[in-house]
Amino acid sequence: MEDFLPEDEPLLNARRRGEEVGAMPIGPAGGAALRFLATLLNARTVVEIGSGCGVSGIWLLRGMAKDAVLTSVDVDHENQRLAKLAYREAGLGTSRTRMIVGRALEVLPRLTDGAYDLVFCDADKREYPEYLDAALRLLRPGGVMAFDNALWHDRVADPAHRDPETEAIREVNRLVREDERLVPMLLPVGDGLLCAVKRD
Repeated sequence: MEDFLPEDEPLLNARRRGEEVGAMPIGPAGGAALRFLATLLNARTVVEIGSGCGVSGIWLLRGMAKDAVLTSVDVDHENQRLAKLAYREAGLGTSRTRMIVGRALEVLPRLTDGAYDLVFCDADKREYPEYLDAALRLLRPGGVMAFDNALWHDRVADPAHRDPETEAIREVNRLVREDERLVPMLLPVGDGLLCAVKRD
């Protein structure tokens, strides 16, 4: 599954740099799923929480409309610098990205309600339930949210794991599944991609 759509040189370079600095990006199959979702939505406005040093952004931008804008939020300045480098290598113009350095929970409240087609979350796992609240506010009706690492290296399904990250991911999985405002789906790609459509 991970090799079904091989990554090209810009993606491989971005992945290598992300792994070198400890910002583990979404896997190839998860990235392909993001591109698919962005294409399906003809997404014009997307928020990415956690840049993955450019890997997820390249996948998203390749699926988004040609004049669309990706808003990328990351607490780490170096991650954003490497993401910008990745976008240049992939031939994606600077006019297509808005890079914001800062804590997501401080940045997201400043973004416009109901203005986004897709919200992708891949940052501090302990904050996933708060990212869900933000995504519900930011998405337009019919918009999609996606959370990477929804299986968290198989820890989520093992009740013996009670660390804060695992517990928070369990909580967001439960909240998304039970929220009547959402149509949820858990995709078994990579480390699990939890997706949901916001109902009209």
